[in-house]
Amino acid sequence: MKINKRLKTIGDLVPLSTYPLDIGCDHALLSIYLVKEKHLSKAVASDNKSGPLKKADENVKYYKVEDKVKLIQKEGLNSYQEGIDTVTISGMGGLNINKIIDDNKKYLKSINTFILSPNNYSLVVKRKLTKYGYHISEERLVKENNIIYEVIVFSKGRRYYSYKKLFLGPVLMTKKDMLTKEYYEKLLDTKKALLKALPSSLRNKINITKKEIKYLMDVLKD
Repeated sequence: MKINKRLKTIGDLVPLSTYPLDIGCDHALLSIYLVKEKHLSKAVASDNKSGPLKKADENVKYYKVEDKVKLIQKEGLNSYQEGIDTVTISGMGGLNINKIIDDNKKYLKSINTFILSPNNYSLVVKRKLTKYGYHISEERLVKENNIIYEVIVFSKGRRYYSYKKLFLGPVLMTKKDMLTKEYYEKLLDTKKALLKALPSSLRNKINITKKEIKYLMDVLKD
């Protein structure tokens, strides 16, 4: 089946013996990929809008996986079902992801793995999940339509990270491939532009941005 690189990367990181929930599933292609290509026994795909779920229903029927993919129209983790232990979210802002987690903290005890690909504010997502007792077990980058997306795997188990490690990504900063280099270079350009634009009254933000620029320059030198 055809699936974009970002969703395939997320799907390939989902543990094989798991019961996954995809929040904000859009057309349910990730859940279909998991049961059809990765041979998971079942999956849940949820969205808070009826339009995407109508298309999702068409896709589930087209791929003949009605007995394996359950579609739910609910907000965030309100779509949680008994036994779900992996949650995937992609194509959503980091602040929205954090709200989804904060709104239903009661389910965290049952969720062993989060696989998240925020469109922005990935640092605040990393801080939130590590605060709630998860560590970053894998980080991947995917480039589509000239945009580089992060895919972050959070596994249960508390670990301490310095600001530098959370900002750069504790796994990502150990990788030396060209896409990682390009990602850091683009982030460095963004931070330099931000530093120029910041008013002098925002001393704390200026100091943090200078620190982040140094981290990026150091990792690019290694």
